[in-house]
Amino acid sequence: MPRRRSRWPDGCRAPGGCRGRTRRKQAAPRSKPLRGWPCADDGRSDRVTSEPGGAAVPLAGSGVSVVVPNWNGRRWLPDCLMAIAGQRQPAGEVIVVDNGSEDGSLEYLRREHPGVRVLELGRNTGFAHAANRGIVLASGELVALVNTDVVLREDWLGRMAGAAAADLQAASVACKMLSLSDPTRVYDAGDVLRRDGVCEQRGRFARDDGRWDGPGEVFGACAGAALYRRELVLGVGGFDERYFAYLEDVDLALRLALAGWTCRYEPAVAWHAGEGSSHQLTGDHQFLVTRNTVVLVAKSFPLRWLPFVVYRQLGWGSHALRERRLTAHLRGLAAAIPMLPGALRARRRAAAHSPSALASTIPKRPVRGPRAGGHPAQWR
Repeated sequence: MPRRRSRWPDGCRAPGGCRGRTRRKQAAPRSKPLRGWPCADDGRSDRVTSEPGGAAVPLAGSGVSVVVPNWNGRRWLPDCLMAIAGQRQPAGEVIVVDNGSEDGSLEYLRREHPGVRVLELGRNTGFAHAANRGIVLASGELVALVNTDVVLREDWLGRMAGAAAADLQAASVACKMLSLSDPTRVYDAGDVLRRDGVCEQRGRFARDDGRWDGPGEVFGACAGAALYRRELVLGVGGFDERYFAYLEDVDLALRLALAGWTCRYEPAVAWHAGEGSSHQLTGDHQFLVTRNTVVLVAKSFPLRWLPFVVYRQLGWGSHALRERRLTAHLRGLAAAIPMLPGALRARRRAAAHSPSALASTIPKRPVRGPRAGGHPAQWR
């Protein structure tokens, strides 16, 4: 790995460090097969173009795999991968899943990181599909998903794996993500899903003043920097690839919760640039979040919550009009219509989950209109 001075915040060191590894105390249940998902053997031309060198030791079902979905993230990859290599508890393997990048990412990886496994998808299939392919390819019991525009503090992987080992009921572990542009501000400290279809990011834009330093249980994790138990994720079907990007992690968190698993919050620090792998507050973002919210609601929410959802969508439409993104909002609503049959089929398959189970998973929250300047809770 290249040894160069990082421009990221203090706490990210160069490659090296301790060689300790946290092991699970007991194996997770065996997974169910991924049926009907593009990440199964479907004849795509995906190929692994580089493998670790001969010194690498196979994980044999234990350890931690790090999966980095990449789409034109060349400028972010050096710092992202350097931080992963500099973890005190090293990853058993690092897998970069490339979504058809055209910015030289593949050439850079082949030249500078021959020990990283690279899976080429050939085209932009979306974050959800790339994450699924990486999880299927991973050999570790635990899989860390890391965005290209995220850098991990040197103790991140060890603390996240330790939290998973200490709570075998947790299917995922969320971390404390701070803003790179202002490291004193919180980007995400775990997710909370509301009955109006909005997913709040705890602490979003709040000052990092110690309020988010205690571990605990949260609804779900932002998949930009999170740890998952591989077998449990595959057991509920992985990320729903219909989302393409945005809210796919919320959908997964809901399915894991309804299956009886929890999400642990561990205040291990990761810094998020926010613009390397997503497009904040753009028309495309508005389109995808609006569309995916409708799909999420159609898949899972009871009818009695529909008034809250309609109220929220009207509020978002009003906000989008003020921000000149109303067309994108309406396109998102229209694009959700042809996706409804599939969402309703998924709803029927999940009919065993009672409204009371959903009510305990999604607590009652006050329904508020968008704040001035936008409602930051939903927009990631």
